[in-house]
Amino acid sequence: MYSGITVGCVTTIGNKHINRQVPCEDASFAMQKNGVSVVCIADGAGGKKYTHARFGSACAVKTISEILADHFDALYSENREAAVRSYLMAKIRIEFADIIAEKELDTLDQLSCTLLFVAVKDRRMIIGHLGDGLVVRISPSGLSPFSMPQNEKDGTTFFITAGHAADYMRFIKTTVDDCHAVALMTDGVQDNVYDEDSGLVKPVVAKMTETFAEGREKGEEQIKEILEKYIVGSSNVSDDSSFGVLLFEGTPAPDVSSLESSAGKFGTSDENFKSVAMSIKEDLIKASEIISSAASKSEEGKEEEANKEPESEPVPEKTEPEPAIDPSDVAVKSSKFNIPALIFGIACIIELIIIVLLLVF
Repeated sequence: MYSGITVGCVTTIGNKHINRQVPCEDASFAMQKNGVSVVCIADGAGGKKYTHARFGSACAVKTISEILADHFDALYSENREAAVRSYLMAKIRIEFADIIAEKELDTLDQLSCTLLFVAVKDRRMIIGHLGDGLVVRISPSGLSPFSMPQNEKDGTTFFITAGHAADYMRFIKTTVDDCHAVALMTDGVQDNVYDEDSGLVKPVVAKMTETFAEGREKGEEQIKEILEKYIVGSSNVSDDSSFGVLLFEGTPAPDVSSLESSAGKFGTSDENFKSVAMSIKEDLIKASEIISSAASKSEEGKEEEANKEPESEPVPEKTEPEPAIDPSDVAVKSSKFNIPALIFGIACIIELIIIVLLLVF
């Protein structure tokens, strides 16, 4: 078990923005509060329509960090991860609404950015990722991606302002066991230290992470020098760059000299998830018809049973008359109990069909 956690992060402006006299659009934030250690980074979207992306990224990293620090236990213990993702996106939109009002913006898209975060409390760890960028696990045995970049084939990525952003967000709950450190980076760094074709993270990431062994101040100072000299300074069109670290003190670091610096490409296939989803379309429609039919028959049977005349029984002498029961009342009550269940079942099937159709078209 680690003896403590050091957190830190650095953001540097790229030459592409310096040359165009455009402000840095990346943002990073690291904090320790309520026994929770958090690092969060974001990359503001580039392009003419994303006029205020730097405000979006700065707001997002601070908002998410505060939420994780204040509500870690509730977020970690909630089994409905889709609900957690939706909650996080809703909180960001609430904060973005204030920026829109203050800056008199026209659209939410003007604040677009990606988002990566890691939060740790005791042995528990939460990792979140939406868009490009990379989250890396550093263990005594080496480096491996915790979460890989989310890029389409044309190079586009996903932003937290998208209509279905919560659906695209990765939300991982795990533990820190056998973990020496976690590193987060936006694509400005990722493009220089990660081979997407093979999934290989270069050993230099372990070296960069180890600078925080001397504490946050020293680590951030050295990382800033590395980014400015070797990442941003390596090209006249370099992008903004952010790098964040959670270092678990007292845990063994990997032997950098023994780490692989190259690897073969991943295997290729013509199959994609769109075709996989499309393959069940007809079966799913048939299944929905069967389930709906079965539910309807079950409902009809219950209504018939409720409407049957009760068998006559001998009337005992000298007893108070029982209140009359209208069989239709029983049928109504039965119907009220089962119809919502029927509707819910049908709705679930329809939703599945919609999901498949959204994936296909």
